[in-house]
Amino acid sequence: MNANRKLGAASVPLTDEHGEVRELSAEDFARQRPTTDFPELVEILQNHGKLGRPPLPEAERKQRVTLHLDRDILAALKAEGKGWQTRANAALRRALGL
Repeated sequence: MNANRKLGAASVPLTDEHGEVRELSAEDFARQRPTTDFPELVEILQNHGKLGRPPLPEAERKQRVTLHLDRDILAALKAEGKGWQTRANAALRRALGL
C-alpha cells in the first residue's frame, strides 16, 4: 500500500517531486498507524538491534588513533569534501608501499 494513502481514501502526497516533505497537517497525523500494525517490522527492529552495516571481523577493523597534522595538509584533505579520512588512509598506504 502507498504510504501516502489511508485505507481506501486518497490523500495529498507527503513529499513533492524533489522529495521534500511538506508541512504535516492534523489530518496527516490522524492517518498514521501504530507500530503494532506492522509486526514484521517490529520483529526486524527488535531482533537486529542497530541497523546498518554489520561489524567487520577484528582483523579487518580500523584502529582509532590521534594524529597531529599540519593545518595545510588537513585543509587540503578536507577541501575535497566528505571521506577525507579514507583518502588520508589511502595516501598513507601508497606512500608506505602497502
